[in-house]
Amino acid sequence: MAAVVLLMAMTGLVPARAGAQLRWPDPPKKTPLRVRLVAVALADPRSSFFSSHEVLIAEKELGQNEWSLVKLVYTFLPYQPRLTESGFDYSVVHELSAARDPNCDETVAQLTKREWPDHGTIHLGYTPGTEVADLEGRRIPLPCYETSADDYTRSWREPVSPPPPPALAPRTK
Repeated sequence: MAAVVLLMAMTGLVPARAGAQLRWPDPPKKTPLRVRLVAVALADPRSSFFSSHEVLIAEKELGQNEWSLVKLVYTFLPYQPRLTESGFDYSVVHELSAARDPNCDETVAQLTKREWPDHGTIHLGYTPGTEVADLEGRRIPLPCYETSADDYTRSWREPVSPPPPPALAPRTK
């Protein structure tokens, strides 16, 4: 028996010291984000007992007038508002804390082509005033961020700057 415990300790299956303790993994690091909602991909019906979630496509602010598309998973409890209830308009900027989860990165095509058990095929619901066109054609996976109603800070209206002029002029035939 002692030989088995010694062998397990040498292979790392049992802590070598008797005083060693188990550690829980650290919670994911949350970073502050400023986002504009672009489209809703999936919105669970509100539950009376359990948490629900919304899967959104949003633009994350990178810098002054620089935005990048992300996938945002927003979890809320029955007594908390949905994120879309806090301002489902492209001119509304939402401030929240979110954790990056590379395991849920998806392209827009993967997100919309999947069949959900209770929802069928996903069709994006775009926000009024959105500047983003042709999300379906994007092939790059959207970085996924997870957040909850507890991590929501505030929202406010901010004017949308006009899109920059094209970098290259279209070809003439």
